[in-house]
Amino acid sequence: MTSAPTLVEPKRTRGRPRKTEGERDDGNRRQALIAAAAQLFHRQGYDATSTREIAAQVGMQPGSPFYHFGNKQDLLLAVMVEGMKQASERQRAACAGLSGDESARERLRVLIRNQFDVLLGPDSDFIPVMLYEWRSLSAEQRQTITQIKDEYEAAWIPVLQALHHSGQLQAPVALARLMIFGALNWAVQWYQPPPKKAAKKSPPRASLDELTEAALALFLRDPA
Repeated sequence: MTSAPTLVEPKRTRGRPRKTEGERDDGNRRQALIAAAAQLFHRQGYDATSTREIAAQVGMQPGSPFYHFGNKQDLLLAVMVEGMKQASERQRAACAGLSGDESARERLRVLIRNQFDVLLGPDSDFIPVMLYEWRSLSAEQRQTITQIKDEYEAAWIPVLQALHHSGQLQAPVALARLMIFGALNWAVQWYQPPPKKAAKKSPPRASLDELTEAALALFLRDPA
């Protein structure tokens, strides 16, 4: 009598198990909701935007957002977290392009230029929503965003300290950081990009590079 064949368990791959097709689709739909919410919150305001509109923007049923988010406020938090995540990734990439031999002034130029790109460049709906709709979060949610924002701004502190030490930045570093970010972030209220083909009598509009140079001239003294 032959013995029963031994069943060999398949080898388990290391790391996280692969997501099923349905799980991948859920992740994509969640990201689509966040992107649509960012766009509508930016254009219309948080209070004026319904979850029904957000769902319609991505071709979902009216109740579908609540499968991914407990309520509209949770979706607002997700928009802000995603915005800060993208801003942090862009900032890391911008700083990674530095050789390490740049002056503190040049490093600040890179940080400011990246900040303008985050605020005013392509896919820039997320951070303006954070600036406009901050009060719509709960106290606990605001604490979450504050922690992420502080981590993002931490990269600026050594640069500002070096500039303060050299005499190019005269204000105390802590106050300078707050005032610099306040000035840069306010650009979302008034900035208009240069038109591709400007009319002869239209007023000149600054590019993001020109805004960066203007900000440096405003914040810093010329190096001695």
